[in-house]
Amino acid sequence: MPRRESETARPSVFPDGWEERHEALLLELARSAIRHGTRTGNAPSVDLDGLPVPLREPRACFVTLRKRGELRGCIGSLEARQALAYDTSDNAFKAAFRDPRFAAVEAAELPELEIHISVLSPLERVHVDSEGELLALLQPGIDGVLLVQPPCRGTFLPSVWEGLPEPEQFLRELKRKAGLPEEHWSEDLEVWRYTTQSMDGRWQSVE
Repeated sequence: MPRRESETARPSVFPDGWEERHEALLLELARSAIRHGTRTGNAPSVDLDGLPVPLREPRACFVTLRKRGELRGCIGSLEARQALAYDTSDNAFKAAFRDPRFAAVEAAELPELEIHISVLSPLERVHVDSEGELLALLQPGIDGVLLVQPPCRGTFLPSVWEGLPEPEQFLRELKRKAGLPEEHWSEDLEVWRYTTQSMDGRWQSVE
């Protein structure tokens, strides 16, 4: 029996060659970028020499910072335009110092920071004819979703499912984030999805 679209294999973030030590390296890059920013106010340079191949390949990522469980900054990329090591360092710096929703992170806050990095698979276009069809395809806890209808655009990472576990609620809130009415549906609405490889580290554990 042919598999439905929701049952087909999803794009892998890292088809092979990914190891736990690579996660530790990415967390260290994020920590270094934030620490450098508190000292200089500038983003650091990153030397790719000697880094494992997966960190030198083009990948997109999001870096989320939390303090005492509350969001402290989140910045990311949806498309792979540079080496993962660069993207991680850039987005960590921007999450700490360039997220317009928050004041810049100060050095005194560092011990309380939690760092979450989500490395994205390639975006996959979802072709559906109705909202109901889309809701049936979404995989809670797995799919990150991007909605695009210029000039509106918004995404939720897979981790957002933790707070919005029902597909209807997830999609409704994503529309609001994108600047679209909750009941909006149009043949011009583009829907994309992706998966993530995620890693977390408290500041003390990534020192």
